Amino acid sequence: DNWAFLYAQRLALKQELPLHVCFCLVPKFLDATIRHYGFILRGLQEVAKECAELNIPFHLLLGCAKDVLPTFVVERGVGGLVTDFCPLHLPRQWVEDVKEQLPEDVPFVQVDAHNIVPCWVTSPKQEYSARTIRGKIHAQLPEFLTEFPPVIRHPYSSSCPAETITWEACYSSLQVDRTVKEVAWATPGTAAGLAVLRSFIAERLKSFGSHRNDPNKAALSNLSPWFHFGQLSTQRAILEVQKHRGKYKESVDAFVEEAVVRRELAENFCYYNENYDSVQGAYDWAQTTLKLHTKDKRPFLYELQELEQGTTHDPLWNAAQLQMVREGKMHGFLRMYWAKKILEWTRSPEEALRFAIYLNDRYELDGTDPNGYLMLCPHPTGCLWSICGIHDQGWAERAIFGKIRYMNYAGCKRKFDVGQFERRYAPRT
Repeated sequence: DNWAFLYAQRLALKQELPLHVCFCLVPKFLDATIRHYGFILRGLQEVAKECAELNIPFHLLLGCAKDVLPTFVVERGVGGLVTDFCPLHLPRQWVEDVKEQLPEDVPFVQVDAHNIVPCWVTSPKQEYSARTIRGKIHAQLPEFLTEFPPVIRHPYSSSCPAETITWEACYSSLQVDRTVKEVAWATPGTAAGLAVLRSFIAERLKSFGSHRNDPNKAALSNLSPWFHFGQLSTQRAILEVQKHRGKYKESVDAFVEEAVVRRELAENFCYYNENYDSVQGAYDWAQTTLKLHTKDKRPFLYELQELEQGTTHDPLWNAAQLQMVREGKMHGFLRMYWAKKILEWTRSPEEALRFAIYLNDRYELDGTDPNGYLMLCPHPTGCLWSICGIHDQGWAERAIFGKIRYMNYAGCKRKFDVGQFERRYAPRT
């Protein structure tokens, strides 16, 4: 279920050539830990096995793409290169670096298999809000939201088979923090992702429309880790979920809104806004209001370590943080509350954003994702949205927040049983 893979095979079949798949394993990526890399590597073992069955050699290259891929292309006499798309700075730089070093006669194609409607097709500019992008996406869905043709067993064999992958050596090559352990609830790989999708449709979809904002209810899809690592296509999830629209219209429409419209809004933001990870990426009104209130007295000031350990005065915030630390996933509604309180309890919006992005990228399985900078997928509640008002409007002026939307403990108590959630994730003594 990957349009870049399908396009690459189509080119290979047309030219009657073998097809190779490469994954370049960088030793470090932003604030990712062994929690993220373990998910990647265990998922890749499944990919390698499937590729072998399809007569498509799978190569795991250790190092940055610019250092290992051009050499691979030359040594193997590769006739063309196809890559996927990600709107973040670092992956886009990888593409540019490889492009510079490829032989001139080797075409290099990028396919947006990440989104249902390709990012550059949806809009040529940064969209202001979900309201402005929604119609553009829905207008394109009939063309792009189609069933995937299958990847077939490749009829042209390579004279250069893939080298045996030593997975232990892959783990050893990593230069990442190994103290943030992998989580038990999420099994990596496409087979496991499809199983979670099936369980969502069978057990939780009926409640998604009405209970997705209640952290005590099992109503979420829980699919974001598999989406993030490319082990499950968002398009596959939408195709399957939409089959149940007649029965669960409210839930299906809400899921499409969050997994397609809001998610692709985040991709649009990161693609067209160079400052997607800083306060400078916010609208002028938001930068102005935050600046006016930078000197406001904070009711509490916490250091990063206190936030990381969940030792604030607020038991709900602590519970949300500890859920993220232990499970690699925080409930979507609480991500909004969590980020807004960091703004309230740190010295400046810049520090708040830095802390929030660090904690999100370090512990969330779907960290280091465009949705983390904006949406914290699948709920529209990310760091820039919560702290800097991106894709939101100005609200009544108040201390610290200025015109940024405010949230408090009392408001959460009106929405769900806060005590139940706090007890579930109470600090371990």
